[in-house]
Amino acid sequence: MATTADISRGLIIKLDGSLYSVIDFGENKTARAAAKVWAKLKGVDNNRTIEKTWNSGETIHPVRVEKKAFQYLYKDESGYNLMNNETFEQITLGEEMIDAPQFLKEGSEVFVYINTETEMPIGAELPEKIVVKITYCEPGLRGDTATRALKTATIETGATVQVPLFVEEGELIRINTKSGDYIERVKE
Repeated sequence: MATTADISRGLIIKLDGSLYSVIDFGENKTARAAAKVWAKLKGVDNNRTIEKTWNSGETIHPVRVEKKAFQYLYKDESGYNLMNNETFEQITLGEEMIDAPQFLKEGSEVFVYINTETEMPIGAELPEKIVVKITYCEPGLRGDTATRALKTATIETGATVQVPLFVEEGELIRINTKSGDYIERVKE
């Protein structure tokens, strides 16, 4: 069994029958009382965010999770259809289970987290950085670069991102899927 000393960011634990991922954690020490360990938890199978406090050394119940590479195939009324790259098995996930679904494009790689106890998917995330093509943006004005001015651009998945003025329609850009921020232009 694991104790509160084993808590780390990204650890998935079972608490009151639900699965939670550790977002942040810390320890509060006092002179007279035993140390307390706190954690900010985000629900994996629900969208709740909670804070939990334990006495130092208390038992926690971590869940073993495997990260497997899948390929995004298409979206229909039942959800997002993904294919396992090794076994070619197909699964369907709901939009709430995918981190940043607005950046998914057909054929892109997705990492699916699978609970090894139940063999059920518990969530999915895209790679941290992806390359996408800009399908529409207003032309930038020359000389307007005294500040870090941004304009709105539509990418091939239909999502909108903020890009610098010098980026033009039809160019490839790299974006961060966690924040949706522009990182750089990419040469073909």
